[in-house]
Amino acid sequence: MTEQLPTLAILGGTGKEGKGLAYRWSRAGYRVLIGSRQTEKAQAAVSELRVLLPEGVALSGMTNPEAAQQADILVLTVPFAAHRATLESICDLAQGKLLVDVTVPLVPPKVSRVQMPPAGSAAQEARQVLGEGVEVVAAFQNISHEHLLHDQPVECDVLVAGTSKTARLEVLKLVQAAGMTGWDAGPIENAVVIEGLTSILIYINKQYGVESSGIRITGIPRD
Repeated sequence: MTEQLPTLAILGGTGKEGKGLAYRWSRAGYRVLIGSRQTEKAQAAVSELRVLLPEGVALSGMTNPEAAQQADILVLTVPFAAHRATLESICDLAQGKLLVDVTVPLVPPKVSRVQMPPAGSAAQEARQVLGEGVEVVAAFQNISHEHLLHDQPVECDVLVAGTSKTARLEVLKLVQAAGMTGWDAGPIENAVVIEGLTSILIYINKQYGVESSGIRITGIPRD
């Protein structure tokens, strides 16, 4: 019997990272809901993606709360400045669900300097806002959006840290579905390292004149 895939809501999914993940998961057969503060903006993102996707994919645009209500798994891809407000807007709707936090606590203009919030990381802040009724997993912070809106293999790995082993395994399935290799990186406290690596990668991009540096885990046999 074929396993039914969960419905995914990408909250704040109109940015480059959100649209890239929506593209990958739509191609993999998931029903994807793109959320935004404005319905029109979400629907415009859907129209943009449909040009790139096969006919018949299950892709819709709506407000963040509407997407959060309908989905099984929530994926948060907002700038850090909108992180807490977005979480507060969907807090009640997220209870009993899994939230994948892709947010990086970048503080412009010094985005190549690691600057973590008082909670320790964006993922830990999400845990504080949403409470223990929501599993929170940090993932995809170190994947540049340039890798996502095409069908070529991605040579960068994804580190996954979260509140439980079960939640991390669920997110590792999403990593694989998006065409990448993921690794269980342990409890949510480890998200501080994963999120902080993004500022280092931004610095490396500037220092060496590239756009999409990433990380790979070595020393472990790959399938």
